[in-house]
Amino acid sequence: MLFNRLSRRHFARIAGWSALGISTRSAESSQADLGKQNRLTNGSLPAGFPSGFLWGTATSAYQIEGAVNEDGRGPSIWDRYVHTHGKILDQSNADVANDHYHRYKEDVQLIKALGAKAYRFSIAWPRVFPEGTGSPNPKGLDFYNRLLDELLADGIEPFATMYHWDLPQALQDRLGGWMSRDTSKAFADYAGYVAERLSDRVKHIFTINECARLVHAGYGSGLDAPGLKLSQPELNQVRHNVALGHGLAVQAVRAHGRAGTKVGPAENIVVCIPAIETPANIRAAEIATRELNAGYLTVMLEGKYTDAFLAYAGENAPKYTAEDLSVISSPIDFVGLNVYMPNHYVVAADNPIGFALVPFAASFPHMESTWLKIGPEAMYWAPRHVAKLWDVKSIYVTENGTSAADQPAADGNIYDVDRIMYLRNYLTHLQRATSEGVPVLGYFLWSLMDNFEWSDGFEKRFGLYRVDFNTQRRMPKLSASFYREVIERNTVV
Repeated sequence: MLFNRLSRRHFARIAGWSALGISTRSAESSQADLGKQNRLTNGSLPAGFPSGFLWGTATSAYQIEGAVNEDGRGPSIWDRYVHTHGKILDQSNADVANDHYHRYKEDVQLIKALGAKAYRFSIAWPRVFPEGTGSPNPKGLDFYNRLLDELLADGIEPFATMYHWDLPQALQDRLGGWMSRDTSKAFADYAGYVAERLSDRVKHIFTINECARLVHAGYGSGLDAPGLKLSQPELNQVRHNVALGHGLAVQAVRAHGRAGTKVGPAENIVVCIPAIETPANIRAAEIATRELNAGYLTVMLEGKYTDAFLAYAGENAPKYTAEDLSVISSPIDFVGLNVYMPNHYVVAADNPIGFALVPFAASFPHMESTWLKIGPEAMYWAPRHVAKLWDVKSIYVTENGTSAADQPAADGNIYDVDRIMYLRNYLTHLQRATSEGVPVLGYFLWSLMDNFEWSDGFEKRFGLYRVDFNTQRRMPKLSASFYREVIERNTVV
């Protein structure tokens, strides 16, 4: 998931450098504009999503599974972090979370009740390799075998994420986690092992979820596990090692997965939006998108760090080889985008960098999570930029959603009309994108149900289903009915 106490305002710094160091080097893609810049005139919408558009929901292992000490699972960095006093807002932990490990059959029925045809989940690395490397734990993989069989029996296509932040604690203790290239190699070994055994049923694999978040919150600000605050050169090396882990995992999935297995990243890119849709501002937003994502998606798709990124990093730049860059840019089958909000509004500017980042006014609206600014147009521009800049032919929106207060009304129901408002507006802009030919193939709503929301504990609720964490009762919110209608009609309702 996205930033909780770590505000999205920090994303320019999260990229590792500020806009002041950006060069005027343009994106190298020569692809023509994706369709005309048509407007949604007279309040009308394009006629639905494309036939075969894939509707799904998403979760992650650590946030829902619980059972942290069962069937041979080893500890993760989050297990240690949540039991460190003062790290979690409500002093809770995920030892039980949603008890999904035992209730997965019930939870699959929740997905089926929505009419969703796809489910994005993550595999817990320490369940499969309790020490991160070495001997695998058969009981750990058995759980995912049972889950996959249950999903397929109900006509739900599984999309697996190999890493959603639950690094085996043993690798953190032994190697310093992602500070070491050996962790990148260990991740590839784990990914290859899982792909070999599950790709008979899992045809789509995401490597790493949100490189930017795990690096900067975990190793920069200390607001996520493992809670470190590294120096800039150390942090840049962690960034590189994570990107390298992605590339090595892509190669491992190719080598060990069944023929036809598709693989790609799931990244929370810095979303840059033209403040006003003029050709100059649109071009400026494209340049900003390429440069502000230089440390992750740009290097994955171009096989090089941008000149501006390296110039800004200077002597703090990561150490790497040409072979590293070749590995990082291993060919992928799709790009997953986690889109929640605009990170920057951009205007063209007569300056060396060619654009300016417009500040957010104090009055800019936000959802229940104060970091989650309401900018539905992010759902149009994020995939549009990715498709145009890098000629990406297959895109999935791997996360989108919002927290809400979600208090039961007097009749016991949860009327989360604020979440419905958010989803309706974002999906309208996604519908605009697909109508113009932006190749978005599917959408995974975050989240299926309320869960352990990282450093916010259970204080923030993102689910379509409310969870009473004392009784583990799941209850549909009004937004579940909204999403069911969207899926059934294949259009915004």
